[in-house]
Amino acid sequence: MRRGIRFPQWWMLLVAILSILSGQGSLMGMERFAKRHRKTLNELLGTHVAKPPSDSTFRLLLAQLDVEGFEGLLQQWMAAQPGVTETVDTLVCDGKTLRSSIDETASGTARFIAEVSLYSNSLGVAIAQSTYATDAGGEISALRLLLDRVELEGLLVQADALHANRPFSSTSNSGAPTS
Repeated sequence: MRRGIRFPQWWMLLVAILSILSGQGSLMGMERFAKRHRKTLNELLGTHVAKPPSDSTFRLLLAQLDVEGFEGLLQQWMAAQPGVTETVDTLVCDGKTLRSSIDETASGTARFIAEVSLYSNSLGVAIAQSTYATDAGGEISALRLLLDRVELEGLLVQADALHANRPFSSTSNSGAPTS
């Protein structure tokens, strides 16, 4: 709207990330975080955000966000940080069902949203993640796509028994297992 306030997208994404990291992951939590920390962020970042964004502004931002593109940029940024490539030597894969996402389909089967993450114990963070609907795919295919996005040279990837089957752990060229 003409009378609306424009917020820098990078500033709103930073506030959203900081609020999630501080345990305020809801849209209202993001709004509260922005209200509480706007002045400090303006001082530290040299910005002049006069009024904090509302929960509906965060909703609009997140609805329009290219999640895969953002994750890719975040992964590139993390990899470029000093010491990260020397620190990360093992990634742990794990899949989890997202809370409150289970729904019954017309055929009576359960459908839910799940997420697969690659976690670095040495950094203490998930460096990559992928979300999928169980009726559209499974954890194995989600992990394959996720591993394609990460540089694996010199890394040990640990996964549970679901991923230990021969078709997953072998290459199509030689048929020999990969590590």
